Amino acid sequence: MSGAPLIVPGPGEEGVYTEGREGYGHIKSYVRRAGRMSTAQEKHYAEMMPKIGLAYARQTIDLAAVFGRANPKILEIGTGMGETTAKIADANRDNDYLGVEVHVPGVGALCKQVAERDLGNLRICQHDAVEVVRYMLAEGSLDGIHVFFPDPWHKARHNKRRLIQPPFVALLASRLKPGGYLHCATDWDEYAHQMLDVLSDEPSLANTVDGPSVQPMSGFAPRPEYRPLTKFEKRGLRLGHGVWDIIFKKR
Repeated sequence: MSGAPLIVPGPGEEGVYTEGREGYGHIKSYVRRAGRMSTAQEKHYAEMMPKIGLAYARQTIDLAAVFGRANPKILEIGTGMGETTAKIADANRDNDYLGVEVHVPGVGALCKQVAERDLGNLRICQHDAVEVVRYMLAEGSLDGIHVFFPDPWHKARHNKRRLIQPPFVALLASRLKPGGYLHCATDWDEYAHQMLDVLSDEPSLANTVDGPSVQPMSGFAPRPEYRPLTKFEKRGLRLGHGVWDIIFKKR
């Protein structure tokens, strides 16, 4: 089994990384945020999750059976409040999308988008992404993976909580078909370069951008049309902030 980042927990400690250890939890890359769903989010969550929700289980799922067709399958890790994921699924209805999110109001918001846009090509799993990928997705089952704007955990002592780490990237790569892609995006400069280094070091992946080069933006891809600008990204760009896209393909 592929090695996801796991930890051995200790009293009051976050633990240390271990490989391939069963019965221990990995370092979480997120904090469950407090927050209530709006009335509309609650309504759509209650109505839609029985239809489009995938319950977490430690068993491999057949994505073609889940969606009822053999079209390309894209994994969206961290759907946030759902607007970007819904826009992507709406604009690319020949693809099927599995969104993974732990924040309940975000799941409710995405359910609302699915209902309003009548999206038949999107399913949601409300669970930790590392465990979903590790236990529910078969090797070579995905045509693409999106990891857009994960928490940068910008304090040095928290960097180990970042989602994009070598063991998880190796796990993600194992779930891609040959020619499938892994697309990360961030607005945090230092995290962008860490992402680029980690993906570059994964032997089964190849950068879609030619290199190497001494240019500062070497290795980063232009934003593809399928990734819409978020309102926060637009505001950041107006203020002169950078956004970096990193796109690698499975060899």
